Amino acid sequence: MMKLELKSAELPEVDPMLETNLRKARLSDVDQIFELIKYWAEQGFMLVRSRSQLYENIRDFYVVEDADGHIVGTVALHVLWADLAEIRSLAVHPARQGQGLGRWLVLASEREARDLHVPKVFTFTLQDGFFRKLGYQDIPREDLPPKVWVECADCPFQDNCHEIPLIKHLSGVAAEGSV
Repeated sequence: MMKLELKSAELPEVDPMLETNLRKARLSDVDQIFELIKYWAEQGFMLVRSRSQLYENIRDFYVVEDADGHIVGTVALHVLWADLAEIRSLAVHPARQGQGLGRWLVLASEREARDLHVPKVFTFTLQDGFFRKLGYQDIPREDLPPKVWVECADCPFQDNCHEIPLIKHLSGVAAEGSV
């Protein structure tokens, strides 16, 4: 079971007015991504990801970096099968909330899914209103394939999960395989 580290997340002070750049994550971003995700996990809004998980999956991640080099947003697109990917680990620095960075990150992930010819993306979230505004729709948990549930075995909320599953069918992408 994953456990939060004892030391609280330490987010840097960031200037909410600085310009930002969206890019694929690098190995050197892992510590900042970890702290940003951990901050929101400590608030009860998402699951923590270990540094090991972040290193192993760094190619899944996008980041938004400000002009001072601080990571102020992150998201991952995790491909599960030929026709399905998950949007996960979406986190935006609290000082940069409400500026469209989360939307920017999700749209970048959707663009990558389209480029890979993945026709459906889903998410588990407590922020369902945000995703619904982006065109995501409810999906019954049992309609998702068993591969989706692999990480649930290690989740501390496994027996008391409040996350809402949502899915989006990407326009213009035909399935090349099936689940």
